Amino acid sequence: MKNGVVTNGIRALRIEKGLTQQALAGLVGASRQTIIAVEAGKSAPSLELAFRLARAFEAPFEAVFQYRENDG
Repeated sequence: MKNGVVTNGIRALRIEKGLTQQALAGLVGASRQTIIAVEAGKSAPSLELAFRLARAFEAPFEAVFQYRENDG
């Protein structure tokens, strides 16, 4: 089975919506530290948080999170 990489566009979407990390955290019921880690790709959000993020941006899930299989 191939390994994959999950990336996200949270930072760009957050800036586009004019939200601070703290404001986004409040909207989705997470801490600012969680938003920082997820934005940076250092932590993967729970499935529930991932859906709350997509809803906060009023965007399809795939517009927020992307999956790419590794070739190697």
